[in-house]
Amino acid sequence: MSHFCDTWDGVSLFSSICCSFPLMCRSNKSPWVCLTCSSVHCGSYRCDDFVVNDTKLGLVQKVREHLQNLENSAFTSDRHRKRKLLENSSLNSKLLKVNGSTTALCATGLRNLGNTCFMNAILQSLSNIQQFCCYFKELPAVELRNGKTAGRRTYHTRSQGDNNVSLVEEFRKTLCALWQGSQTAFSPESLFYVVWKIMPNFRGYQQQDAHEFMRYLLDHLHLELQGGFNGVSRSVILQENSSLSASNKCCINGASTVVTAIFGGILQNEVNCLICGTESRKFDPFLDLSLDIPSQFRNKRTKNQENGPMCTLRDCLRSFTDLEELDETELYMCHKCKKKQKSTKKFWIQKLPKVLCLHLKRFHWTAYLRNKVDTYVEFPLRGLDMKCYLLEPENSGPESCLYDLAAVVVHHGSGVGSGHYTAYAAHEGRWFHFNDSTVTLTDEETVVKAKAYILFYVERQAKSGSDKL
Repeated sequence: MSHFCDTWDGVSLFSSICCSFPLMCRSNKSPWVCLTCSSVHCGSYRCDDFVVNDTKLGLVQKVREHLQNLENSAFTSDRHRKRKLLENSSLNSKLLKVNGSTTALCATGLRNLGNTCFMNAILQSLSNIQQFCCYFKELPAVELRNGKTAGRRTYHTRSQGDNNVSLVEEFRKTLCALWQGSQTAFSPESLFYVVWKIMPNFRGYQQQDAHEFMRYLLDHLHLELQGGFNGVSRSVILQENSSLSASNKCCINGASTVVTAIFGGILQNEVNCLICGTESRKFDPFLDLSLDIPSQFRNKRTKNQENGPMCTLRDCLRSFTDLEELDETELYMCHKCKKKQKSTKKFWIQKLPKVLCLHLKRFHWTAYLRNKVDTYVEFPLRGLDMKCYLLEPENSGPESCLYDLAAVVVHHGSGVGSGHYTAYAAHEGRWFHFNDSTVTLTDEETVVKAKAYILFYVERQAKSGSDKL
């Protein structure tokens, strides 16, 4: 008789069977129940010596079935318990304390698909530029498939010959997936597939330049928004958006879109012939400004080093806009002199954008390779004043030239083809650090110490007492 009779339902049932009908086993020992495999065994405690006969009513089989049901029930309950613990752990890991109260960390990371940190850092930065991000999230979804495949999810492989792709649509879906707090990380697989299809420069899994990717991304979004997709024009929504009126648009390569409405500015390029004094003016639209780090600051130093001058963002802006004499390789073709002459060049900003994107030129070519300028550049979190770089500053309002930092892209490492990209961005008054799948809450002191590569400044809308640069 089994010694488990008083401990388990299944064994109690087995005990009652044994009392009513003698069970035979190969070794003629007392039968028992294996709690691991739910089989009925003899006293040898070996799983291959199991009971060989049964009652006419199949009671032993019923014992086995009953034990199996109990095991399945216990397994299901345990799995449910583990799932709840996992969910609670995930939730607790996304909670933070602000002013003594607990709130949810709703930020979502982006999975690295193989050296795609350059893309993730740019996407997270753009997702925190509210006016730009909200425009895409409010766009209607585009159905890319018809007939029997309509509504079905497509799992892309990058060798597919599918030309029916939309960068705008995949960009929209990626932005919608961020800041929902429903998952720890989102995989931008579909977006990366479209990038491979329409931007051949970014095919493969080697490290890419985040600034180059940003320019390609904005340019292709701009082009697709002009023409629409599947015959549906996206420009209608832009025209209906009162916050992006025609007076705020800057046309680059055709009709204006949300890309040029947000990032578009205009430069005035003045060139003066040093021989005859002839002045030539040219207006150039821009989506970002690429700033040199002045040569006198191109030494490896950290923010905490006291020796030597500190390079600031103002130094980089001044270097970009100051009067410059062109060297022998850049002689200007003077229309009055009818030949190339020595000349000077100066940039003025004729129109500032809503979002001022500043790219610090940290990578430069030497005789054999591309080196990185690792100099720390001091930049303000608030109150970047661009008035002194304007062509006609008197026509600007007191607040229209002030910018506050929204996001920073940082390159970690020594070369453009290696290293790692992360981003800092402000969301609802809090700063976050985006490192692929990992998103952490950070503080302003950490942000200002970053060696910035790309800075995104948003035009200030309301007056405040912030310090200026």
